Amino acid sequence: MTDHAPDAPIDAPTDDFAAAFQIEGWPVRGRLVRLGRAVDKILSAHAYPEPVAALLGEACVLAAIVGSALKFDGRLIVQAQGDGPVRYVVADYGTDGHLRGFCRFDPEEVAKASEGFARPGAKTLLGGGVFIMTVDRGADFERTQGVTPIEGESLSLCAEHYFSQSEQVPTKVRLAVGEVETDAGRAWRAGGAMIQVIAGDESRGSTEEVWERTRALFATLGDDELIDPTISAETLLYRLFHEDGVRLEGAKALAAICRCSKDRIATVLQSFPAEERAEMVEDDGKIRVTCEYCSTAYEIDPAELETTEA
Repeated sequence: MTDHAPDAPIDAPTDDFAAAFQIEGWPVRGRLVRLGRAVDKILSAHAYPEPVAALLGEACVLAAIVGSALKFDGRLIVQAQGDGPVRYVVADYGTDGHLRGFCRFDPEEVAKASEGFARPGAKTLLGGGVFIMTVDRGADFERTQGVTPIEGESLSLCAEHYFSQSEQVPTKVRLAVGEVETDAGRAWRAGGAMIQVIAGDESRGSTEEVWERTRALFATLGDDELIDPTISAETLLYRLFHEDGVRLEGAKALAAICRCSKDRIATVLQSFPAEERAEMVEDDGKIRVTCEYCSTAYEIDPAELETTEA
């Protein structure tokens, strides 16, 4: 079950973290995310088919990669919606390191799309639709949102297209999700990396040649390396950029923590007219609501809502 305490402690990051990395002397910025227990909690909270779980895992990694670069308190929400077997996927990253996500899908359509040998990707699962990234700085600020069409069989391609179209920043993204054997059985893991080039100027000169070299090295990064728990982040980066020197910096711990609570559910229920709430009451006189993110079930007495409103 996903943790809920808003002030739950997060251990020092050895796994389940996001960090920036810097290649010595190169006009390229990068970020790396490794998810173990956190992504396993998120994906295991639902009985998702394997390709749906993988899609949600990609969204969680992407949200952490982009969100961990925010310089202010808030949230980064990655979502995609379309007319395919998966109607909607969303991952919500908070700058406190809390991560959550869920999917809505049609089981029969997903099963049909999964009949081939390869795992169906984003375009197959989502169909025609849009990829959205939203920055939420809280109630005192308006949300900012970028929307682009769904491109390619990976959310990494959607992200690259987003940065190219919305921010005009050349970007490469790699995302990987899979199950590995552990002492406690099979568990989900995920990882991802992103590189972006810093534009050339009079003092820096052209950065195109360095960007081409970085992209070529980045392309050798394997999905198995990103999710292998025996390969440390430092080792992973050293394999890619050892000739030039690379350092990991500013690591931030991540955890699967949902923001749902009985009080939040009650507040939402109070926004409904009394007649609609009456229709939600079950035979035993209780209203039951299950969180879409973490599958936690809440039981609420309608009288509690009336008392709170009084």
